[in-house]
Amino acid sequence: MTAAIPASTAREAASLENPMGLCGFEFVEFASPTPGVIEPLFEKLGFSPVARHRSKDVVLYRQGGINFILNREPKSQAAYFAAEHGPSACGMAFRVESAPRAYKRALELGAQPIDIPTGPMELRLPAIKGIGGAPLYLIDRFRDGESIYDIDFEWLPGADPHPRGHGLKEIDHLTHNVYRGRMGFWANYYERLFNFREIRYFDIQGEYTGLTSKAMTAPDGKIRIPLNEEAKQGGGQIEEFLMQFNGEGIQHIAMSCDNLTEVVDRLQMAGIPTPPAPNQAYYDMLAERLPGHGQPVAELQARGILLDGSTAGGQPRLLLQIFSTPILGPVFFEFIQRKGDEGFGEGNFKALFESIERDQVQRGVVGQKEA
Repeated sequence: MTAAIPASTAREAASLENPMGLCGFEFVEFASPTPGVIEPLFEKLGFSPVARHRSKDVVLYRQGGINFILNREPKSQAAYFAAEHGPSACGMAFRVESAPRAYKRALELGAQPIDIPTGPMELRLPAIKGIGGAPLYLIDRFRDGESIYDIDFEWLPGADPHPRGHGLKEIDHLTHNVYRGRMGFWANYYERLFNFREIRYFDIQGEYTGLTSKAMTAPDGKIRIPLNEEAKQGGGQIEEFLMQFNGEGIQHIAMSCDNLTEVVDRLQMAGIPTPPAPNQAYYDMLAERLPGHGQPVAELQARGILLDGSTAGGQPRLLLQIFSTPILGPVFFEFIQRKGDEGFGEGNFKALFESIERDQVQRGVVGQKEA
C-alpha cells in the first residue's frame, strides 16, 4: 500500500510547480473607440449582460463560465488602448490563489506594474504589463458570492448570473500575434513569471507565406497561450494582423463547448460568419487520417467543422473546431470541443492557414508567384 502524501507536502509540491497559484482565466476585457460595435457582437456570440460596475461605464457579459468585460469608461486604460488598436481585447485576467503574493513575485521577477485608477470603496486589481502593453490582471476573488463582480458590480435585475447562451462554457485558449523575432521574448515572459512550458511547436508553410507557432501552457493546465510570428519576411497573415492592429496583441479567443454542431448552428443563425468549409478531399481523407473516429462526417462538412486528434490503439482522442472570420478588426474567435485530445488541432492548422492565405490572395494582400 502506498503511503498517503501529507497535505502540507502536496501543497508545497504544487507551489514549486505552480509558484503563482494559477487557477485558469478569469476574464477578457474589451474596448472599442466606437460605441455600439462590441455589444451586438457579444449578443450574436450568445453572451448576455449580467452586471454593471457601480461607478464606471463597465459591463460584465457572461456565457457559462466565460466572463467578457466591456469597458466603455472614457479616459481609461481601455479607452486609450482602443484608440490605438481599434475595437479589440484590451486586457485579460488570470485567477490566482493570492493576488498580493502573485503580484509581489511578478514584480520581483521584473514584471512592469500597471496602475489602474480606482474610485473610493473599489477593489484595486493588481495588474502587470502584458502583450501589446495590455494589462494582465491577477485576480483572487473569483468564487460565487465573493468575486470581484459581487463587490464592484451590481447584478442586473432578473439576469441569470450564468446564462447558457449558445452553449459555450470556458475560455480554452487565446493566441498572441507577435513581431518577427519576438516569440522567444514572450515565451520567456510566460516561463519566467508563471512557469509556463512549451507543449507544441508548429512551422506552417503556405504557397506564399508561412508562420511559426509556439503553444505555451500554464502549470494549472487551464491557461493556454499559443504565440504566432511570421516565418517569412513580408506579406503574411501575421504581418497583416500586426499592421491592422497596430502592434502585438490577442489574435483570437477560443471557447469550449460540449456539442459543437449545436453551437455552430446557433452561431450561424445569429449571424456569426465562418470561413468556407475545406474542400471535399479534406473530409474524404478523415477516414484515412483518423480511422475509426466515429464522427458524423456529413454533419461536420455541412457546417465546416474541422476534426483532429488520434485514434491510435482504438481509443479515439479527438478535437473538433471551427473559427469565425475576423469580426472585431483583425481579431476572430474559435469554437472548440475536446473529446480527449488536448492539442490545438495540429492537423487542421495548415488547412486554416491556407484558407486565410487564399483570402489574402483574393484581396490582393499577397500576389501570384512569378512564372
